[in-house]
Amino acid sequence: RFPWRDDPAALRAWQRGRTGYPVVDAAMRELWHTGWMHNRARMIVASFLVKDLMVPWQGGARWFWDTLVDADLANNTLGWQWTAGCGPDAAPYFRVFNPVTQGKKFDPDGTYVRSWILALAGVSAERIHEPWLLEPPPRGYRRAMVAHDERRALALAAYATVRGGQGAPAAAASDAGKRSNRRRSVFSGRTDK
Repeated sequence: RFPWRDDPAALRAWQRGRTGYPVVDAAMRELWHTGWMHNRARMIVASFLVKDLMVPWQGGARWFWDTLVDADLANNTLGWQWTAGCGPDAAPYFRVFNPVTQGKKFDPDGTYVRSWILALAGVSAERIHEPWLLEPPPRGYRRAMVAHDERRALALAAYATVRGGQGAPAAAASDAGKRSNRRRSVFSGRTDK
């Protein structure tokens, strides 16, 4: 069995957009205020909840069901299972979205993050997705609640154990070459090369 963490405080921080990862927090705040978020943002926040925080996917599915104006039971449930790596057409379990990389790739200038997180309004594009590197750190914005690299390693080890010791590195390496080098700001519709 997968070692999910029963962590109501972590779930609450995620729901409220207070994880310390700007793209995750912006998306969750957009969801709360509008009832909607872009599909890329849905994948980013789902990956963060189940793979960085290791909170059971059902908690995220319930939150999406309660808050999304376009909620659909089948799409929602299967989307969460896909992200968690346990559905019939699941994403490879070793695919753990890095919230910093995702932010830089899909919101390169930080416009989306700044529109939802006022405490980061004055942060440069260079640091908008890693505000913890600023000295002093931005007032009114929490530090990252977990270290992504550490949590990624924990999640991959847990998945490998559940799969009977099959490791992720070889599969991840073979998949890496399939990704496009094009950058798309999904929040503005612009595509950069």
